[in-house]
Amino acid sequence: MALSPLPVTFDTATVAGTALWAIALYWGFSPLSDRLISTLEESLGTNSPAASLVSVVPFLAVGGLVHYGLTLSLGGSWAVSLGVISAIGCGVYELGRRDGQSSE
Repeated sequence: MALSPLPVTFDTATVAGTALWAIALYWGFSPLSDRLISTLEESLGTNSPAASLVSVVPFLAVGGLVHYGLTLSLGGSWAVSLGVISAIGCGVYELGRRDGQSSE
């Protein structure tokens, strides 16, 4: 039995949904992303712009999986809509978290 590749089409909705979920996860898990950037800066060199770019890759991968899972279960429009809602919610969370840190 041969394994068939996943039926993934890279249209604009897939790219947008993956990017929205990646942004939501990046903001939602911002302490983790900050630690990841610090670790990559140590290994790639201080103040390396590549560290910030490479740190996004895991979030893009997980965002793609979340978008793909939601597309299979709820449909493409719901996957993008929930990505928008999640990105807004995680953005508000990140703003509140940073405001709380600055007031301490």
